[in-house]
Amino acid sequence: MGQNTDNTILDVKDLKVSFYTDNGEVPAVRGVTFDLRKGESLGIVGESGCGKSATVSAIMRLLPIPPAKIKDGTIMYEGVDIAKTPEREMLRIRGAKIAMIFQEPMTALNPVMTVGSQIAEAILQHNKISKTEANQKAVELLKLVEIPEAEKRAASYPHQLSGGMRQRVMIAMALSCQPEILIADEPTTALDVTIQAQILDLLRKMRKETGTSILLITHDLGVIAEMCERVIVMYSGRIVEKGDIIPIFEHPMHPYTEGLFNSIPRMDQDVEELHVIKGRVSDPLDPPSGCWFHPRCPYCRDKCKEIEPELRTMQDGREVACHFAEEVGTHGE
Repeated sequence: MGQNTDNTILDVKDLKVSFYTDNGEVPAVRGVTFDLRKGESLGIVGESGCGKSATVSAIMRLLPIPPAKIKDGTIMYEGVDIAKTPEREMLRIRGAKIAMIFQEPMTALNPVMTVGSQIAEAILQHNKISKTEANQKAVELLKLVEIPEAEKRAASYPHQLSGGMRQRVMIAMALSCQPEILIADEPTTALDVTIQAQILDLLRKMRKETGTSILLITHDLGVIAEMCERVIVMYSGRIVEKGDIIPIFEHPMHPYTEGLFNSIPRMDQDVEELHVIKGRVSDPLDPPSGCWFHPRCPYCRDKCKEIEPELRTMQDGREVACHFAEEVGTHGE
């Protein structure tokens, strides 16, 4: 996952985000570093609470401040550090340059405005065009995201549309200003499998046609396999494995990544019960010593309990934060 500056559109370095609660400081993102390249699709995967959404909320500058705070690190886009840029500059970037598809469209869409007028409003915010032109463009976008009877649907309210249809409206809105980066936060979680496949096809098609870079946040490895060239695996606010998708999917080298893969039901195996990663995610207010994954790890040794491993580059170019990554990597062979 080497640095290719000419091709890098977003560069996140040593990002740290904490939430300040009555019980103390909760470190949600603990020194995350990655880059997103032009035109690529990069996946971030991990269980709930691993820091995925806090990372992208920091990129969009949508963290609730307080209780949240970006403590350290840089988020470079077009030579600007988004982590420190004034809100008025963020208003120019957010939506027009970096757009986001939220997990639950019903809460992200305004219930008392028609979907057409909501898309038109997003267009008017960043473009000097008339209201009539914006309304026409809204209908075109609804057609682009394959909503049937687009003119009629533009006059509908969110509650009159199905979940899949609302998600398409969200995609249309996100694409309304032709952003360079599209962040999709669990875009298919609430949808059934058939609709999920259609939404992923749509995102693939949009990326191919517009060259938009996609940062895809999910807990679903199947979605990552279908959509991404590279993957970042997060656990307890840190990146534990990152690199090209094929080697990581064929031979995970972090015990947590291996556990995620083992938890997926396989069509070619008849098993009594599914594999689960034992234990639960560490309490960030009272974390374990050493590696935060060690209480759940089948490879745990004394060193793991004492020293938190740093990300290190392996022979195939991936980066892994595990003292015994080589042993884990040979395990599935």
